[in-house]
Amino acid sequence: MPLEFDDPDGDGVLRPAANRFGVPKPPWWRPASTVGRVFLTAGALVVLGGLTTASLVLARYLERDARFRITGSSDIQATGLSELSRADLLPVFGEDIGRNVFFVPLSERRRALEQIPWIEHATVMRVLPGQIRVAVVERQPVAFTQHGAQIGLVDANGVLLAMAAKTMAERHYSFPVVSGIDPGDSAESRKARMAVYLRLMAELDADGKHNSEQISEIDLTDPEDARVLMPEQGSDILAHFGEDHFLERYQRYKAHIAEWRQQYPHLKSVDLRYDNQVVLGMASGTEKEASAGGEAGANSSIPAAGAAPGASAQGDAAKNPAAKKNNPAPGKKHAAPKRTARNTNTTSTRAATSIRESRGVEGG
Repeated sequence: MPLEFDDPDGDGVLRPAANRFGVPKPPWWRPASTVGRVFLTAGALVVLGGLTTASLVLARYLERDARFRITGSSDIQATGLSELSRADLLPVFGEDIGRNVFFVPLSERRRALEQIPWIEHATVMRVLPGQIRVAVVERQPVAFTQHGAQIGLVDANGVLLAMAAKTMAERHYSFPVVSGIDPGDSAESRKARMAVYLRLMAELDADGKHNSEQISEIDLTDPEDARVLMPEQGSDILAHFGEDHFLERYQRYKAHIAEWRQQYPHLKSVDLRYDNQVVLGMASGTEKEASAGGEAGANSSIPAAGAAPGASAQGDAAKNPAAKKNNPAPGKKHAAPKRTARNTNTTSTRAATSIRESRGVEGG
């Protein structure tokens, strides 16, 4: 009867797979007798116990050895700081002074650092024998914000950043003032509003003419209608840009604003959210004078470039429901744009003026 051979090690050496009685052979490392298996188990336990004892001794040695202790704040090193200083980070590691470096909870310290508004991301590591090294990535402001009389900064994710007015002036920041980003709003809400702001600024600059530099203030209270305060000679104009087609609407505004202002001297707001019409709003208290002088009333719908003469926003929308981008209702939502323009002309303009003065940059 032929013997069966196998090659368990893959070395080309064939070995019998069973003894002469047909009983399978055990692996080479497993003793065939009971006594051998007992000795093997005892040896494994001794080795395991020795390793455990050695690890405990090593841990106790590292814990008690003074070379591995954080002796002072000078052992906390930080890199990547610009707006923050190392002193701003030290309170996070206050309880680690005098502690063994191996017992500092790095993940907890990283999470605590990332709770500081200016820090977007942090990395914390041990540097033997007794130092902690921190590398941070700071947030980058993209706009000014105003809350009451307080002026601050905000980043692309809607995180509000505090900075002294003197420091802002030294940084020479040149941003629009964004309203509608309030501390009481959720982080998701602020981030969504700032996404509209970033798209607006990017689209305005898409033609390479840096049109965003002409923007003074942006109201993002309604994320579906970016209301932009456009600086014009004599008075600012509140322009409704909606939530898309920003460059197209900006170009339409710039192409006709001189004509509109000449025809309507009391113009305060321009609603550009329609495809074929624009809705003009007059300053408060000028309706009677405008009507007597042959001008339009407080709210006037006029055809945009290329629209049929005499067409109205409501009439065109009834004929073609796709004529409007965001489907606003001029008779309801914009029943009194003069009030919005009046408020913008007082509080928001003062905010922009204060920021311009703090920056020392004429014209924003």
